[in-house]
Amino acid sequence: MTGARVVIIGAGVVGAALADELSARGWTDVIVVDQGSLPAPGGSTSHAPGLVFQANPSKTMTEMARYTVEKLAALELDGEPCYLQVGGLEVATTPDRLAELHRRCGWLTSWGVEARVIDPDECVAMHPLLDRDVVLGGLHTPTDGIAKAVRAVEAQLRAAADRGVRVLDRHEVTGISTEDGRVTGVVTDHGELPADVVVCCAGIWGPKVAAMVGVPLPLTPLAHQLAVSDPLPALAGHDREATRPILRHQGADLYLRERGESLAIGYYGHDPLPLDARDIAGVDEAEVMPSVLPFTEHDFAPGWADAQALVPALREAKIGEAMNGLFSFTIDGMPLMGEARDVPGFWLAEAVWVTHSCGVAKALAEWLVDGRSASFDLHECDANRFWPHQLAPDFVLAKNKQNYVEVYDALHPLEPMLEPRPLRTSPFYERERVLGAVFLEAAGWERPHWYEANAALVAGRDIPTPDDWAARWWSPIIGAEAQITRERVALYDMTSLTRIEVSGRGAAAFLQGVTTGNVDRSVGTVTYCLLLGEDGGIRSDITVARLGPDEFQIGANGPLDLDLLLREAPEGVVVRDVTAGTCCIGVWGPLAREVVLPLAPDLADARYFRGKRVHVGTVPVTALRLSYVGELGWELYTTADMGRTLWDALWDAGREYGIIAAGRGAFNSLRLEKGYRSFGTDMTFEHDPWEAGLGFAVKLDKGGFTGRDAVLRRRDDVRRKLTCLTLDETVLGKEPVFADGRPVGYVTSAAYGYTLGRGIAYAWLPAELLTAGQPVEIGWFDRRIPAVVAQEPLFDPKMERLRG
Repeated sequence: MTGARVVIIGAGVVGAALADELSARGWTDVIVVDQGSLPAPGGSTSHAPGLVFQANPSKTMTEMARYTVEKLAALELDGEPCYLQVGGLEVATTPDRLAELHRRCGWLTSWGVEARVIDPDECVAMHPLLDRDVVLGGLHTPTDGIAKAVRAVEAQLRAAADRGVRVLDRHEVTGISTEDGRVTGVVTDHGELPADVVVCCAGIWGPKVAAMVGVPLPLTPLAHQLAVSDPLPALAGHDREATRPILRHQGADLYLRERGESLAIGYYGHDPLPLDARDIAGVDEAEVMPSVLPFTEHDFAPGWADAQALVPALREAKIGEAMNGLFSFTIDGMPLMGEARDVPGFWLAEAVWVTHSCGVAKALAEWLVDGRSASFDLHECDANRFWPHQLAPDFVLAKNKQNYVEVYDALHPLEPMLEPRPLRTSPFYERERVLGAVFLEAAGWERPHWYEANAALVAGRDIPTPDDWAARWWSPIIGAEAQITRERVALYDMTSLTRIEVSGRGAAAFLQGVTTGNVDRSVGTVTYCLLLGEDGGIRSDITVARLGPDEFQIGANGPLDLDLLLREAPEGVVVRDVTAGTCCIGVWGPLAREVVLPLAPDLADARYFRGKRVHVGTVPVTALRLSYVGELGWELYTTADMGRTLWDALWDAGREYGIIAAGRGAFNSLRLEKGYRSFGTDMTFEHDPWEAGLGFAVKLDKGGFTGRDAVLRRRDDVRRKLTCLTLDETVLGKEPVFADGRPVGYVTSAAYGYTLGRGIAYAWLPAELLTAGQPVEIGWFDRRIPAVVAQEPLFDPKMERLRG
């Protein structure tokens, strides 16, 4: 064997796929254990309806689904297929849902999956059971279909066993052994299995297994209804399991698929039915299987009525078999993957549905064997992506119940979390409420999007109104706030920015080794840098402020940056998240000096990208001469207890200069006018600095750093670039981009540039389309919006405003 001893807990479709993927890469000292009898041990896989729809707003999830389709379509068991590629048809019965299908088609086009929106006649031709008078259109994806999950489990486990993997069913895991915090084995009711790596693929039992090593898992098993009609006369004589496309009627929370002469109907419209993982019945105790609960007919009644409205053949039918089946939900709808930071050797591949199972398994196998996944960007899936409050049991339950309710909803990109709120508030929160802040939420933080107190400032300004979809969670006040920031001065609440303190002897050398920038400079310098993987791909972008010989403040993007630094920090270097105990105000605009300097005269000599500890009035502040909106000003940091005093001092000093508070809507518009990137949106793990337009942040002459050799190799092979486009309208992101009628890329960030009078979109495009003036089109629902490639930055290219 090449690699460590591995025990995979769970032989469902994820565990089986992982055993296959690992053994195919030469890791054969692998054991798969499951408490049930194979190939249907009783988890979610054993009852899963198997519908595979690839459409997803996440590029990664779509790519994982596409790989699952490709793998299962090529997989057979004893001459029987593991995938029925009948296609997928998502239907709309209202104009709003028809518009949503066009948006979903845009995602598929952006991510490279063939799909098109078809008219009612084509829908009925593909699926004659549909009511032509009800359906307004459909989204057809030819490669969607039905995964035969149990068959796929057996096929993949056989392949793995042929390579030497051991498969042990009827082995219940009762504990996980550790030594000095690292896993050493898995304890079962048949004895202990030594292991260097343990991978939890236990699905709905994931929280129970992870708790054995003290790892909280933000996963909730929730019951989901599935009913099968009695045989239908319209399908009489149907001698194959399925020939017509699988159906989704998301406006009614329904999906339908053929099952011989019957139709199986799944329904998400009922109230959430959560179950604690510890309360799931044992394999030998369950009436049917542990993941199947008794059917609750009253919950299904509305769905049955909507199914009958869509499919006339059901109107005289009755329900035959039915169940409530358990599936895993997470607080953001994404899988939980990767190694637990505090328990080395304990890995997760959790909250994975059949649709993405083979893709997740391939990604995790690459991660284990090669130290990273070369096939997928996993920043959205990393199990260490959460803040502590997001792991609280009450939060997990509330959010997962909300996600169940919204699973088929048409969600706007800015749609905020509903409950529980508020959770995290800055010291300025009460001041912001007085000003009529309209709050959206991010990572628990209440973030002002605009302020109703600024409504009177809209009069006389040219602020175009976007169309109905783009105008949700929007106000013309956003435009006024952006323009006034450029004209005068504004306060921005930047408290939600992650702040990490790195200190101790060796801190400078450590940061030199993990960042692309030269941070070992004089005290007071601020450096924009990247964190790279060994492959040269971007893991994050950060600012590093040197506040002392052995003290640095990092402006980061979130928990994954903290996780990376904690894992890499050598002995003697302390890495500490200080976000909760601190706060930040951005004071930006051409009149920022007039507001700040009377309160802090020591900043009179402050230069761009320099920092200094001073007092602003009575408040001790770390002042960094930075601006993410492209204007003169400072980021002012202080402790949380002094935050409101800082706000009040700046507000009072700014009154004579027409100071306003401005929100994230204006912030996003201004940063795109300036061409500033946002990690996780504009660039991710799959992109390198040269492609992302961030080569200036890579200092190749400073010595070695993580990813240096790889990023150097990638410099001369740039085939795509993050490109600025301008247009006359507003789009929101993830839309496909077309050139000469063919899809060539996709939008990342977008907003209207209120001080430029143009729509702005950043997009990944092939290198040959980068000439300024190159015409392209952006797919916006059922339209194509003309756009042109523009030279960036659009605003203040000579940096005169920033440097002041």
